Amino acid sequence: MDRAAFYRDPYPHYAAARAAPGLTFAEELDAWLVARYADVREVLSRPDDFSSQGALRPDVLPGPRALAELAGAPGNAPIVLSTDGQAHQRYRRPLTRGLSPTKVAAVLPYVEAAAGGLLASFARARRVEWMSAYARPLPATVIGHLLGLDPAEVPRAIMAGQRAEELLFTPLPEDEQVVAAREVAALRHLLAAHAARSRTADTLTGELVRGLAPDEPTAGQRDEIVANTQNVMLAGHLTTTALIGTAVHRLLRDRRQWELLCARPELIPAAIEEAARFEAPVQGFRRRVTRPLELAGTELAEGETVFVSFGSAGRDEAVYERPDEFDLLRKPERHLSFGHGVHGCPGAFLGREQVRITLELLLRELPGLRLARDDVAMAATLIHRAPEELFLLW
Repeated sequence: MDRAAFYRDPYPHYAAARAAPGLTFAEELDAWLVARYADVREVLSRPDDFSSQGALRPDVLPGPRALAELAGAPGNAPIVLSTDGQAHQRYRRPLTRGLSPTKVAAVLPYVEAAAGGLLASFARARRVEWMSAYARPLPATVIGHLLGLDPAEVPRAIMAGQRAEELLFTPLPEDEQVVAAREVAALRHLLAAHAARSRTADTLTGELVRGLAPDEPTAGQRDEIVANTQNVMLAGHLTTTALIGTAVHRLLRDRRQWELLCARPELIPAAIEEAARFEAPVQGFRRRVTRPLELAGTELAEGETVFVSFGSAGRDEAVYERPDEFDLLRKPERHLSFGHGVHGCPGAFLGREQVRITLELLLRELPGLRLARDDVAMAATLIHRAPEELFLLW
């Protein structure tokens, strides 16, 4: 099977790996697949044994011309996602401050206004492609606001962030690689200029600047600020987009679930958690084994790679009854879709709140919402599992 087909529907492979003894080596991932809930939780609880270096290893290595375009741009530095120990704590602290419940609560009126404006822009049409009209724009607008970016710059910045993902995870012709690399380089220069004027700002960028460069930043600190700002911009956008897309898709795919939620809106928090369990927005990350050890009965050598599958953990039959069914009334069980331990997602609360606001808005304004088509294709990526397109009627 090719990698794209694996990415579009990884669940049969997850199920086979959970049923097999020990770990299964997945050729498509070039890694040992950690598929059972207990094993995923164990790996995430042992960062000294399973390093985050290379957590987001690219599927594609850009060519020399594309790399040359990036060479002169700031931002060639480690990020919170792929570091361990004190370095990880240093990168994470300003994100934790900038995405604290207090900070998120303060931005919720902005989120509500932005969500309402997006819905109003297409409500009269009675038909919409949900992902492009709402699920992508809302998180992009919100993360741009939190970073303190000029609203006019946000669409271009988000598009360039997506180009960065394409450059590393989608095979592109050489000339298109170069174009994408130029857009990414321009984004990094934009973020560097924005950071330079954000030291005193009460924004997420300001937190990163003050946290990573308490004094006048060195060239290396500037690279760190740009790299981590770009990372949080992309992560804060894509994962929430995926969760908004999944929640609406799964609620409407089984009409009984949508009608239940309309009748009992107090189930919205359960809908959010069930959507996250059922389709983990990020399906998983890699970890590098730091010493010879045994996991689930499989001997692993130092330097080997495991893929820690949040998506598989959410479908583990040993933890969840009927794991392949989407059920609002499911007995609450903790899931691992936002990670666990020191690398748990710092923006999980913000993402959940955006989905909550979205579902409340839809129940109030568009209770007759339904799928226009049943043939919904999932994006060929494990970074943000979401429908490529989702056509809705009301």
